[in-house]
Amino acid sequence: DRLPEVLERLAAVLPVSQGLRRMGAASVDLAYVACGRLDVFYEAGLKPWDMAAGWLLVEEAGGRVSNLRNESLRFGEALLASNGRLHEAMTALLAKTA
Repeated sequence: DRLPEVLERLAAVLPVSQGLRRMGAASVDLAYVACGRLDVFYEAGLKPWDMAAGWLLVEEAGGRVSNLRNESLRFGEALLASNGRLHEAMTALLAKTA
């Protein structure tokens, strides 16, 4: 059902990124952002238990978490987590797909 949405986001991000990885678990992806192995993670359709602990890890490590429009994240919205330095650039790319 969400394939057009996923492809639109990929089309915005892939041309300006150095690569894309997906571990298969949002908790792992968020932990990787927190420890610096990944610069950015975004995903839609997550449940609170998929993101709550990782959200805390990212923010405690100095990163940022928001929705794709750089607004306060509410459960049910697509999540964007970053190292902080790339957050504005990523929201510029992804806001139009939100």
